[in-house]
Amino acid sequence: MQQELAALKANGTWSLQALPPRKKLIGCKWVYKIKFKFDGNVECYKAILVARGYNQVEGLDYHETFAPVVKLVTIRLLLVIVSS
Repeated sequence: MQQELAALKANGTWSLQALPPRKKLIGCKWVYKIKFKFDGNVECYKAILVARGYNQVEGLDYHETFAPVVKLVTIRLLLVIVSS
């Protein structure tokens, strides 16, 4: 967990900001996972820091969401352009 937190700080993952008026702060929590090898032995332990966004209310805490997803047609077109 300390290693993951140090990596997040070193990469500049976040910066402290002032909380806007009438907005609530969302928290975060650690999610732990054990990764196993094929023979059943432990390969590594993982710790991931995630935001608790499920506490937010649409229209009050946020107005729209966006997920950067590329269409398959765009990827195929890019591959055709690169290969020619």
